[in-house]
Amino acid sequence: MSVDGHARACIVAAPSSGQGKTWITAALARKWARAGQRVRVFKTGPDFIDPEILTRASGGAVHTLDLWMAGDEQCAQQLSEAARNSDVVLVEGVMGLFDGTPSTADLAQRFGLAVLLVVDASAMAQTFGAVVHGLMDYRPELRFAGVVANRVAGAGHAEMLLGSLRDRTAWHGAIGNDATTTLPERDLGLVMPSEIDDLDAKLERAADSVVSIDLDRFPRLELPELAPAKLTATLRGVRIAVARDAAFCFAYPANLELLRTLGAELRFFSPCDDREIPEADALYLPGGYPELHVQALAQNTSMRTALRAHIAANKPTLAECGGLMWLARGLRTRDGVRHEMAGVLDLEVEMQAKLVSIGHYECAFDEGSLRGHAYHYSQARGGAFVAESATSPHGGRAEPVYRQRRLVASYVHWYLPSNPALATQLFTP
Repeated sequence: MSVDGHARACIVAAPSSGQGKTWITAALARKWARAGQRVRVFKTGPDFIDPEILTRASGGAVHTLDLWMAGDEQCAQQLSEAARNSDVVLVEGVMGLFDGTPSTADLAQRFGLAVLLVVDASAMAQTFGAVVHGLMDYRPELRFAGVVANRVAGAGHAEMLLGSLRDRTAWHGAIGNDATTTLPERDLGLVMPSEIDDLDAKLERAADSVVSIDLDRFPRLELPELAPAKLTATLRGVRIAVARDAAFCFAYPANLELLRTLGAELRFFSPCDDREIPEADALYLPGGYPELHVQALAQNTSMRTALRAHIAANKPTLAECGGLMWLARGLRTRDGVRHEMAGVLDLEVEMQAKLVSIGHYECAFDEGSLRGHAYHYSQARGGAFVAESATSPHGGRAEPVYRQRRLVASYVHWYLPSNPALATQLFTP
């Protein structure tokens, strides 16, 4: 624990996406964790892939800090607990520092987090100083821990960047443009850690690259002690089968933690490799990459039969995004080939060349409201019954919510802690 009960902390932000926030955050987490520090890492905004990378780097679960989806009180409680029980708290921002509503800057300002800027300097020289000055000056209420120049060509380039700063004390060093630490990407961002054979070696090299960043230069996070909200609902004794493999890998750690806290027993299984669903009272089908594993899903006829039997028995089932796609009659990949899916819902799903939907969503169920987010490249069409629609607080496209007896399916990835009582009802037999 931090010697005075308050961890040193910062929120890692950038002018835009693609600047290297995840990699710098992971490098710092690995650097300080291997030095014996107790490191707690969070991710701003709805994301599944970056937290997996950060989990591998830090050795601990990475939860979401999202002022809209999780709410002010939950974010405050999580940060308060982390500040008391860790030596270092790192928060990776989302998109650009001021992008979105709420933004990374909003989160930083709300909790007094110092901002560590990461700027990709690979294609700039003195303009680096102007970018840094503009970001630091744009909202005077923000507190800054300094700046790291990323993807720097060499010592001469670094000196040029440093010389462009009005305040040279803001400089936290330069990170070289090392191809050996570059992470592969696909449509939804970085690939999953399980697909990167040498990830730990890359993380070690990344940690070595940030040795100039001194932990003592980061301020301490001082927040009042807050107790977690008391849960009155219960899932005690309820067995929930949870799909988890390479095709279904997008479940918020907070969702699983909530279900366990409510008393549920989680039984994980692989829709790709297992032949049947574990004996369970309810079923949770998170999102992921079913389109990359369509052959395994289509050929696993035993599992498809077990899924249909579970739902025919009127057992509670919650399906999100990839889970919805698996429940459809068929899934057509970008090569034009149609693959048989489970056939539970009267839907045909087709992968698209462009992003179909992105953003926060909320659905007003009869039992209460639930918040989450959507991010998908596929389109579902057909005659499945739409019971409700999830809407975005920023307007635009609505997401249909399909209900069939105890089945609830949607493209929305629900953040269950946004309404624990409703989450309990959705899984109660």
